[in-house]
Amino acid sequence: MKCEYCEKDAIGYQGFGCCSAYVCLDHADNFVLALKPREKLASGECYFERY
Repeated sequence: MKCEYCEKDAIGYQGFGCCSAYVCLDHADNFVLALKPREKLASGECYFERY
C-alpha cells in the first residue's frame, strides 16, 4: 500500500467517518502512530490500523 498523500509506503490506515486513507509515517494521525504493528483501534466512527 502507498500513502494517499505522498505515495510513500503506508504504515497504516485511518478512517474518520466519511474520510479514510492509507498513510505513511509522515501523514499518520497520532492514534495510528501510537499503535503497535498489527494493532487496531475502533471508536465510534473512527478506525485506525497499524501494519
